Amino acid sequence: MTTPDERDESRAFRLAHVPGVIPDKWVRKWGERVPDVPLQLVRVSAAEAAEHVRDGHVDAVLLRLPTDGTGLHAIPLYTEATVVVVEKEHLLTVADEVSVDDLADDVVLHPHDDTLPWERLPGQPAIARPDTTAGAIELVAAGVGVLVVPQSLARLHHRKSLTYRPLIGTEGLPVPQSQVALAWPEGETTDLMEEFIGIVRGRTVNSTRGRGPTPKQQKSSTSAREQSASTGGKQRSRSGRPGKPGRPGRPGKPGRRGKGGSGGKGGGKGRRP
Repeated sequence: MTTPDERDESRAFRLAHVPGVIPDKWVRKWGERVPDVPLQLVRVSAAEAAEHVRDGHVDAVLLRLPTDGTGLHAIPLYTEATVVVVEKEHLLTVADEVSVDDLADDVVLHPHDDTLPWERLPGQPAIARPDTTAGAIELVAAGVGVLVVPQSLARLHHRKSLTYRPLIGTEGLPVPQSQVALAWPEGETTDLMEEFIGIVRGRTVNSTRGRGPTPKQQKSSTSAREQSASTGGKQRSRSGRPGKPGRPGRPGKPGRRGKGGSGGKGGGKGRRP
């Protein structure tokens, strides 16, 4: 019969993420830290992300702020750059970055799932709002207008005929940015949740929070310390040995005297008177 703790340890940790957010590096780290608990990825739309974790369908979610955070804890992780997606032949592509003023004559599409908190959209409004960002990308490719999105979404919906440029604001019209955050239900910060929080925050495996290192990780860490100590001892032993005394130099041989005189070989025989 399994105990509640054993059942909890054997279940998967379910992590949802919105389009464009790539959790691969954290998933790999989870596999190293918590090999006995699989991590299941669930892709959700931006509109349903917060509700998905509130309803208990997943343990945590990587979403974009701002969002309705009722009943949720949220930790901002990083801020995304905002870019404008255009056709490759568009005049805006001649510049390395684009100002909102440069969009004055362009139709700027505004999909219903847009996560950027605009006070006022730049450019000209479209006749109708696309339902999704993917649908807006289709319209950009058709030459209907341009689209402002977080850079990760521009990469997600990449097309050969499209490109993007960083968008900068002005004093009168700042450009909003989205933040990617980790969210989970209030009052449900389990050991596994603490473990994942530690991973995204860069905590070490020996952190006091979370489940702590597994026996295998402890053994590996201990072996590494012992090996380091052993290597250090050998190095100290080698460096502490007294050097061998040098051999005394051999005395030099005296120079040979030349024949017929006190000089060297240059001295010849004397002439008879």
